[in-house]
Amino acid sequence: MTSTTAFWLAGRQVTGEDTFDVTSPWDGRLVGTVSAPSDAQIEEAVAAAYAVREDFAATPAHVRAAALDHVSRRLVERTEEIARLISAENGKPVKWARGEVGRAVSVFRFAAEEARRFNGGEAQRLDTDLGGQGRLALTRRFPKGVVLGIAPFNFPLNLCAHKIAPAIAAGAPIILKPAPATPLSGLIIGDLLAETELPAGAWSILPVPNDRMPALVQDERLPVISFTGSEKVGYAIMDSVPRKHCTLELGGNGAAVVLGDYASDEDLDWAATRIATFSNYQGGQSCISVQRVIADASVYDRLLPRIVAAVEAQVTGDPGDDKTDVGPLVSEDAAVRVEAWVKEAVEAGATLLTGGDRDGASYAPTVLADVPADTTISCEEVFGPVLTVQKVNGETEAFAAVNASKYGLQAGVFTHDLQAAFRAHRALEVGGVVVGDVPSYRADQMPYGGVKQSGVGREGVKFAMDDYTYERVLVLTGLAL
Repeated sequence: MTSTTAFWLAGRQVTGEDTFDVTSPWDGRLVGTVSAPSDAQIEEAVAAAYAVREDFAATPAHVRAAALDHVSRRLVERTEEIARLISAENGKPVKWARGEVGRAVSVFRFAAEEARRFNGGEAQRLDTDLGGQGRLALTRRFPKGVVLGIAPFNFPLNLCAHKIAPAIAAGAPIILKPAPATPLSGLIIGDLLAETELPAGAWSILPVPNDRMPALVQDERLPVISFTGSEKVGYAIMDSVPRKHCTLELGGNGAAVVLGDYASDEDLDWAATRIATFSNYQGGQSCISVQRVIADASVYDRLLPRIVAAVEAQVTGDPGDDKTDVGPLVSEDAAVRVEAWVKEAVEAGATLLTGGDRDGASYAPTVLADVPADTTISCEEVFGPVLTVQKVNGETEAFAAVNASKYGLQAGVFTHDLQAAFRAHRALEVGGVVVGDVPSYRADQMPYGGVKQSGVGREGVKFAMDDYTYERVLVLTGLAL
């Protein structure tokens, strides 16, 4: 790509006065030049969305569903092209990028299905007391208003889909801001939405620079903010607009617990393979990547060498190569930060079992043991291909170790014990518990989100639609019930 990529303002493709370059984190080549909107163009997009909000909320469900179905089908048709674009601007191995396109296909399909059946309520008899005789309450859900969606770089297509698709399904206009490092994948969605019959003002995709976002966040015409990104930025947004509805999907340091009953060679081989794969996929740049392994002492000595071997088997290199498992991080600065955290841990007494090397924006898949609890890599989200392994004695100690984190997004528990699975579900302070697998599993229709410092609210199409809407009751009087 060498020409300037336009953005989408109220359903039409336009350019602004300024541009910025998008470069590959793998080799630094120019991937594209993107036009940035002016303040006047941002105002035009907000005004258009605000003006159309009532008409869009009243749009027939079949119109919104048809548009969402269309985007889903067109993503399928353009899968390879879009996957290559994701890989180029993000550094994600192309095989993982294809999977991301497939997930976005599902998100828009799920949204089309939800648009057709979404009503949010039921009829309720009110004659349970004398004063309610002859009265019936009918509850429906209506959009709260225009949604401001702010998407991150790590899933530059699918996390844009998770903002746009539920908003359209619910009849809420949306202004989407893709990440500055990876705007091209999000702008592709505009190409497909423009082929539909949705009202022009119902959606805009604006690559607004981060330093110009505070004014947009503060705009009273945008009562709903859906943000995915860092803990620091997310809570700063929420604190700045306490009267707005904010959904925050923030960080994590996902734990995979291996309990003592998960002890056969087949069990440990499976756990090690899944842990190695999902501590390194996307270069570890996933909020639910495996960052911590908490293993029962009875299986620790047999599990650890399997994890190290499986991590060392990960193929690193050119993200455009189908054989590559682990590509670069999004930038060299990100890799330098990971390198510093690992160095700090080793200097504090951690044992480096494999990895620990950086080459530009690439960081080798790394495993650490005996990591002091007060090191940065133990306490924070590393967002890189680094795994720590910890030995514990029994289930109670294992679950306490998971909960010792300030984050609470998802956890994985390797066990065959159904009772232990239910105890984990009750005890673990996270938004999701995955039994028999790593915390990195996410189905795009399930409720997804965290507790503690991992955010508030839930994504997953139906659950995001609930966040974007509110219940309004209609009371009918004088009925023969």
